[in-house]
Amino acid sequence: MSAKITSIGLKGLEGYRVQVEAQVKEGIESFIIVGLPDASVKESRERVSAALYSMGFPIVDLKVVINLSPAEVKKNGPLFDLAIAIGVLKSGGFLKQEKIPSDAGFIGALSLDGTILPVEGMIAAILAAKHLGLRKLFLPFDSTIPRIDINDLELIYVQNLQDVLDLLGGRQPLPFIQPISTFEEQRVVERDFNQIIGHEFAKRALEIAASGEHFVLMDGPPGCGKSLLAETFPSILPPLSKEAQLEKISLYQLACAPYDSLTMPPYRHPHHSASAVSIIGGGTNPKPGEVSLAHRGVLFLDELGEFSKKTLDMLRQPLENEKVTISRVHSTVTYPAKFIFIAAMNSCPCGYLGSNRNYCTCSVKQINTYRNRVSGPILDRIDILLSLRPVNLHDHSFQGIESSESVRRRVQDARERQYQRYGKEICNASVPFEQLIDKYPLTREQQDKLQSLSIAQGYSNRVQIKIIRLARTIADMRGEKAITNEALAEALSLRQIDRGNMIPPDPQQIVSEF
Repeated sequence: MSAKITSIGLKGLEGYRVQVEAQVKEGIESFIIVGLPDASVKESRERVSAALYSMGFPIVDLKVVINLSPAEVKKNGPLFDLAIAIGVLKSGGFLKQEKIPSDAGFIGALSLDGTILPVEGMIAAILAAKHLGLRKLFLPFDSTIPRIDINDLELIYVQNLQDVLDLLGGRQPLPFIQPISTFEEQRVVERDFNQIIGHEFAKRALEIAASGEHFVLMDGPPGCGKSLLAETFPSILPPLSKEAQLEKISLYQLACAPYDSLTMPPYRHPHHSASAVSIIGGGTNPKPGEVSLAHRGVLFLDELGEFSKKTLDMLRQPLENEKVTISRVHSTVTYPAKFIFIAAMNSCPCGYLGSNRNYCTCSVKQINTYRNRVSGPILDRIDILLSLRPVNLHDHSFQGIESSESVRRRVQDARERQYQRYGKEICNASVPFEQLIDKYPLTREQQDKLQSLSIAQGYSNRVQIKIIRLARTIADMRGEKAITNEALAEALSLRQIDRGNMIPPDPQQIVSEF
């Protein structure tokens, strides 16, 4: 007699149904697992055999065959231990009165004494169970993950194999398990906008970037405030939604990486010596890289010109598609990579090109080689280009500087307008362009003028679309339904930067051309 038990497999962050088919019959004692198992899955036979022996169900003089379906997909990890053990007990006739619901799934690793242990990717498996239509999911208790309440999916936490058998047999309910803490996390801001003196144009640009999730590149001489602005940027971002929190924890679990906060957007700041694999993701068993760990948050690349050209060009796919696909011989996995990209670099190798106080010692060839590391396709994918210069402290007051809290409230309001317009949690930088201009398209006059200005500046079609997206965000920040000439002018001012002078253009001069 064969038994079929439902479990869940993972390909990256995507889950799929795995049917664990167990057949126990008399014969030469053996335990075989088929269905493209990796080493950790093959070792399940030892863990399951020892756990069943400890529970009083020795497998003696029996041939056990386990098939993991679909057979053509490689299975990874100890996620299937619990399902295999239940299948062996059911097929071997050890379970008489226990009934296994057809809409129930089982995940968890087994220790030798029958204890059920947490595994990597549990949250991803829970989300997959919901999409697969399961109504119950048996899984190990893990106090390190937040409380998850999902409609139409009952999460049944178990501590050992005997608990599962008792539940399936309708016997004594589980003992009380300490609930997962649900305390309200306090927002801790280490860097605040009121610590930044001057740079009003740059702070306005960062507020626009936060409101619409646009990408930013800053350049300027050393010490002018590029890194400080980038490190302060997360303080004006709204807290993560429940769905975003689950996605964040899932990725950090798969990468075996710690995280500081549950509700704060992630902030990743890899060094320029980091390898392409560590940034994009990969390995023999592909793991999430920095671009995925920054999902729903910020990826900051300081000294962008010091990163290898190969690494920067590999950023094209995640910047454009908000996901990264890693292909290996045995499997192909896709991880989400929806982040706000912030980059900073000097104007030249020595850093003093355009400076009023230091003399640049770089040759033209050195400057061009340095800038060419950031290719045209990468620059095309960046919405806002900022050139900064040092602030004269004598010309600015240290009092009355706006805090991150007030800026964050405006960012939240602008995002709420976008969510309401599009009917889901998506911002202007990511929404399909057809949907962006569906209700409030540009006027014919605005289109013609934008086209002529773009031709004069040599902007590609992608850059023109990004200017429209920026203008839509600026209009949302102002509470305007349609994209106005003023919004388009300010969007254009965020692209027209003279690196030599490092002086941002005046939007009023641009708006007069419309």
